[in-house]
Amino acid sequence: MKKKRFNTMELFCAAISIGAFLCLWNFGVTGDLGRLMPGPIPVLRKFFETLFGGRIGSKTLIMHVVYSLLRVMAGYFIGAAVGVVLGLSMGWSRLVEAVFSPVFRIIRPIPPIAWIPISIVWIGLGEGAKVFLIFLASFCYVTLNAWSGAKNVNPEYIDAARMLGAGKRKILFTVVLPATIPPIFAGLQVALSSCWATVLAAEMVRSSEGLGWIIIAGMNNNDMIQIMTGILAIGIVGMLLSTIFRKVEARLCRWNRSEG
Repeated sequence: MKKKRFNTMELFCAAISIGAFLCLWNFGVTGDLGRLMPGPIPVLRKFFETLFGGRIGSKTLIMHVVYSLLRVMAGYFIGAAVGVVLGLSMGWSRLVEAVFSPVFRIIRPIPPIAWIPISIVWIGLGEGAKVFLIFLASFCYVTLNAWSGAKNVNPEYIDAARMLGAGKRKILFTVVLPATIPPIFAGLQVALSSCWATVLAAEMVRSSEGLGWIIIAGMNNNDMIQIMTGILAIGIVGMLLSTIFRKVEARLCRWNRSEG
């Protein structure tokens, strides 16, 4: 009963917060700023008109969202898979850590957007370059968290498993991997946000569809309503992705529920 009441209060507070933001936005564009920036009403009208029916370019808004999500999911899952394997390997094996950690430490601080020129030279202007940039955004965060989680496993758990006769392989899969799941999920959530931001930047460089393209096309046409519509869609989809991920984590890791 208390949880249901708290959820109702959360929804009420969220509605008030969004309403207050829209009111401030509408009030802010009543003066000279209104000549440069549209208010919430025309932006929301454009958003709902183009969501399923009207078109931006050659596609509806929902199709632009689908194209962006497909690119994100492709690079995200590949980067996550490689990151988990490499991170666990570096955290478990000193030899693997000695070989790969210097290169990873150099690559990790480089933002994915900085790789755009190199990706164009290596892969070209097609979908492969976008997936490669998203892969980097996912790979670095997941690898770092898996690596840190594997190295910080309580050594008493490992010693206890050894005393019970467990070999290295069994310790890795029954002790180290379960203990590393919470930091891996934390890395996956941060990586998802990073991938979403990266695909938008990649679509601004060379694309004919996607939310990033909506913004850059609006800039080229001096259409602020289209730009704000793209930004609104980015925020809503990003929020939904974060919410869905937390629900999945809560279901898969009931013993390590994520708060917030």
